[in-house]
Amino acid sequence: MPVDEGGSNEGLGSDPGWSGLYRAGSICAAVAVVMYLTAMVVWIVTPAAPTAGGVAVLEYIHAHRVTYIVSQILWLAPSLLMIVIFLALAVALKHLNRSLALVAGVIGVLSWAVSFAWPTTGGGATAMVLLSDHYALAGGGGAQAQFVAGAETLLALNEIPSAIGVMQTIGILLIGLLMLKSVRMKGLAWFGVATGVIGTVSEAMRPMLGTFYAIYGTVLFVWLIWVAVALWKLGSDTREPAPRAT
Repeated sequence: MPVDEGGSNEGLGSDPGWSGLYRAGSICAAVAVVMYLTAMVVWIVTPAAPTAGGVAVLEYIHAHRVTYIVSQILWLAPSLLMIVIFLALAVALKHLNRSLALVAGVIGVLSWAVSFAWPTTGGGATAMVLLSDHYALAGGGGAQAQFVAGAETLLALNEIPSAIGVMQTIGILLIGLLMLKSVRMKGLAWFGVATGVIGTVSEAMRPMLGTFYAIYGTVLFVWLIWVAVALWKLGSDTREPAPRAT
């Protein structure tokens, strides 16, 4: 495998000093896939949550509190893992084009980090749990109105195409374009470009796509698995050799 410092474009960077980051990125990609798939299983086996009506949503969450919390954690936590993945990819590809690697890395890392500040997850909102608890304790009447209004606001935000989601997919697209400069990673590179394009369109048009949005989720899973394998191989290939016995 080529040496990073030599500027070769045959594959991913091979600086042994980054092998730990590469392996961490690989593990994070694998764990992210598991968490996303688990979230889908929870979504399938749990009674469908209402998609409209603040009262209906709050009452649903009160009745399925534990599974709702687990579901929200499973959708949100992978964002932290994606930060590590993009860091590893940007470092691994920096020898191909340092400027593009920096831009792709910054966009990827920041967009996934900012997702923790966005009040919804695309499949609900963690704040809904608190609203549901207060709604149940309010005892009916006008005292519950403010919590219903809060739930309606979060429902509306959940349906709005998020600039954060679009930026996340642009980060994937840029990583794919950068990887195209490698002569050994063409398959993953083109799949990354396709994932970024499909994701950008899907995020921008999410309210109109309905179940077709799942297409992006499927290709994202495949991309993450492929990235996990590539980074693990890279981390294994770039380990510093053991010192010779004297």
